[in-house]
Amino acid sequence: MENGNEEIIRKDAIGNYHFNGGFRNAGNLTEALTQLSNNANYKELINQDKQLILDICEELFNHKAFTGRSGTFYGYEGPGSIYWHMVSKLLLAVAEICFKAKEEDESEEIQGRLREHFYEIMEGIGVHKSPELYGAFPTDPYSHTPFRKGVQQPGMTGQVKEDILSRIAELGVFIKRGEIQFDPYLLRESEFLNKGLKFNYINICQEQKSIDIRENCLAFTYCQIPVIYKINNNRAITLNYSNSTVETINGNSINSSLSREIFHRTGLIDSITVQVTKEQLK
Repeated sequence: MENGNEEIIRKDAIGNYHFNGGFRNAGNLTEALTQLSNNANYKELINQDKQLILDICEELFNHKAFTGRSGTFYGYEGPGSIYWHMVSKLLLAVAEICFKAKEEDESEEIQGRLREHFYEIMEGIGVHKSPELYGAFPTDPYSHTPFRKGVQQPGMTGQVKEDILSRIAELGVFIKRGEIQFDPYLLRESEFLNKGLKFNYINICQEQKSIDIRENCLAFTYCQIPVIYKINNNRAITLNYSNSTVETINGNSINSSLSREIFHRTGLIDSITVQVTKEQLK
């Protein structure tokens, strides 16, 4: 560490020392030690202490005893395996930290770097990968991708829950004090349409409906009510009632009384248009 060499051991932010996080097993450590022995400053020390270092590594990680939940799961949960549910949990946690940084008015640099981490992790989720790379249809939920294998253990996993929550956070839909609020802080302008399209959905009466979505808009449903985001110069919410009346609200929240109508799916509100500014879509 005094020489600034972090090939074997690294120091964390609070002063603790760890083996290189890239090591999956003692074989990786052995390769790194062999490589390091080419340096004359370390050759004699490595010859003397190589077995000691390997013993410390094995004592710490106990790789020989590790088989995941059971011996049959080793291929799915062994070292080097991608556990997709954990990636989704990480994405959701970073989304929460992004909004926390915004609420606490952290610097633009910190907020920007956190958002970059969020986008980078999101791109790592299976749904963004090609079938060749993922090993299956990317929209199918799989539990694990073992090292040098395609995805394994198909089925509806808990990952789906975190991905939905992360997407809602990305769209910026929140409930605070019983009020629905729209704060698309993590949403990118590239999500908006560059040409008009038809949006199909099923309403609260289980009827198939469609509405035309214009350029510079995007649409999703919330409690089966279409929500249309529209890029505009001002922040406002337009409520389109089922009796064809329209109400415009300045700001980004719907009061608790009207929010309750949405939660209870009463049919009072037919659709919601939310105007967002380009400043919100950083």
